Amino acid sequence: MAQVDFDEDIAAKIEALYRIGDAVLRRRMVREALRASRGERILDVGCGPGFYCAELAAEVGPSGSVIGIDSSPAMLQLAARRCDGHETVELHPADAVSMSVEDASFDAALCVQVLEYVPDPTAALAEIHRALRPGGRVVVWDIDWATVSVHALDPALTERVLHAWDQHLTHPSLPRTLGPRMRSLGFQEVRMRAHPFCTCELDPETYGAALLPLIGAFVVGRNGITDDQAQAWVAEQQQLGARGEFYFASTQACFTATRPSS
Repeated sequence: MAQVDFDEDIAAKIEALYRIGDAVLRRRMVREALRASRGERILDVGCGPGFYCAELAAEVGPSGSVIGIDSSPAMLQLAARRCDGHETVELHPADAVSMSVEDASFDAALCVQVLEYVPDPTAALAEIHRALRPGGRVVVWDIDWATVSVHALDPALTERVLHAWDQHLTHPSLPRTLGPRMRSLGFQEVRMRAHPFCTCELDPETYGAALLPLIGAFVVGRNGITDDQAQAWVAEQQQLGARGEFYFASTQACFTATRPSS
């Protein structure tokens, strides 16, 4: 089955997801890892609904600039609305493996939860390497979906649901190979920090709770899961939440690296 299609409906759901507390926390951690400074030129690869573009525009100031690229017209439309009034932000339709940007033209780049959807992540990383100036910095953030742990009354159904959910992207465990991919392209100082996002409450501000309806809608018809089974799984998780027994944990990986100065 095909992975998720970033149409207007999915784009709107992702925009809503990016407003929750866990997403706000993650954006802060990404910006801290990127260390954008006044006057810098920043590339956002797979900018989605434009949250990073708008926030980084404030960090680089009027003497800097932010270029956001995305292959989804629906995402770019949301980003354009969010970045309206930010004169230093430019948005362009482009694929991560064929970005129409000049060589060595950016001080830093970020790519947050994008490469796990790209069939050839190494090609996309090579494009980022090409776009960075010597000494430029990159932040790549992706999720190892194999680390997802969910408490369940029906473990067998939950296992089937999570396996079906893996079909929403191309590389469910991309962080396992990101380090070698980056080093093979010449990136230096490749480092990774793991960030657990866990909750024992059905709090809508957490990834665990916010993902439930997205998972329930996506898995129908995949891995033999019927609509009734998907609804039953979501209802079970909501029941666990009402009883104070909800549990969700996952590990997200933040990779940082630099293009060599010479």
